[in-house]
Amino acid sequence: MPPVSDVLLVTCAALPDGETGGGLLVDALTARGATARWAVWDDPAVDWSSARIVAVRSAWDYEERLPEFLAWARAVGPALLNGAEVIAWNTDKRYLLDLADAGLPVVPSTPASTPDAVRAAVASYGVCVCKPTVGASGRGLVELRPGDALPDLGRGPWLVQPLVESVRTEGEVSVFVLGGRPVAQVRKRAGADDVRVHEEYGGRSDAEPLGHEHAALALATVRTAERLLRARLDYARADLVRLRDGTLAVGELEVTEPGLYLDLVPEVAESFADAVVAVLVR
Repeated sequence: MPPVSDVLLVTCAALPDGETGGGLLVDALTARGATARWAVWDDPAVDWSSARIVAVRSAWDYEERLPEFLAWARAVGPALLNGAEVIAWNTDKRYLLDLADAGLPVVPSTPASTPDAVRAAVASYGVCVCKPTVGASGRGLVELRPGDALPDLGRGPWLVQPLVESVRTEGEVSVFVLGGRPVAQVRKRAGADDVRVHEEYGGRSDAEPLGHEHAALALATVRTAERLLRARLDYARADLVRLRDGTLAVGELEVTEPGLYLDLVPEVAESFADAVVAVLVR
């Protein structure tokens, strides 16, 4: 029989030990008196009802099995941090339209359900990127220009956005908001041959001190999402970029399974554990 734990940290079968540095999360929770272990979300042997807290961490295969993943999340029930309805909202990138409608500065975004709609958005934006509305780690993103033939876009629907050139220079800044408090940030820059900031596409990431401007927008984004969803977000990561006019804008708000970059900011494990323990005692 699998061991009973206060906290189950959710991962996928490809990463049975969790995200890079995942042992730090277990250690930090253990130091606070909470037993914790990693569990694969679709493992039938896991008794999710045995845990007091279930936290999705590195379930990075959800995009190909979204209905199954959402059904799993709903079955977990109230032990699931952030909650199944929040996850359903956040796993479709059209949530950015909700944040923009609520008055936040957000990278301009146009949903497109057909290739013709993609072409129309490209004509409107000029050089832009197109990505599936359900996707992770930059998979499926393509750069498009007016007049170019559309490549194979894969499965839609899609979100079309103007290309934010600053990802190659200033980069994208990820701010970790844990327990309602910005705690750290990482700056990620795209490589020379791709607009994606992920290492597998040539990008690089570096830890840096938490900046006031970035922390303020990240916290405002989390609080706005909480008002929209009428839910508490116990953990989140806001990915922020600088638009051409100088505006700092929201590129993503990750509240389903945000990577914590524990290899760069290991102290985030302590803040994450504090946020989880606060839920255990409230």
